[in-house]
Amino acid sequence: GYWRDVGSIDAYYDSHMDLVSIHPIFNLYNREWPLLTNPPSLPPAKFSESGIAQDSIVGAGSIISGGHVNRTVTSYDVHVGKGAFVDSSVLMPGVKIGAGAVIRHAILDKSVVVDPGAQIGVDLERDRARFTISDGGVVVVGKGVRVTN
Repeated sequence: GYWRDVGSIDAYYDSHMDLVSIHPIFNLYNREWPLLTNPPSLPPAKFSESGIAQDSIVGAGSIISGGHVNRTVTSYDVHVGKGAFVDSSVLMPGVKIGAGAVIRHAILDKSVVVDPGAQIGVDLERDRARFTISDGGVVVVGKGVRVTN
């Protein structure tokens, strides 16, 4: 069986990274243990302008428009712009990542907007002044925050 206490930022982050591993400890696709949810009525995820998602889970209504998502869990209604790079992160509902932005080792709460070209998880000293950073180095951006350059 799988059990993980997600009472800390690092444990919460690690549980999401478990889901995108090549051989996940907790398999969302196990038909013997169905996942019962009530997701919003949204169209399927869309990949346009050579958008890429590798070793990731991409939620309904999300649009990866020319960006690259790697080892990331995106919730529903997430948009990733052209040339943006998101690595080893958790994106909650309604997150918008602008063109050319870089996100690494982060959790972005609901409705976060990352302006084009902005960076999170690249310069931890700069991030420490703006956001919460866990003991394990995960950058956490709070609900509804707009991240500028």
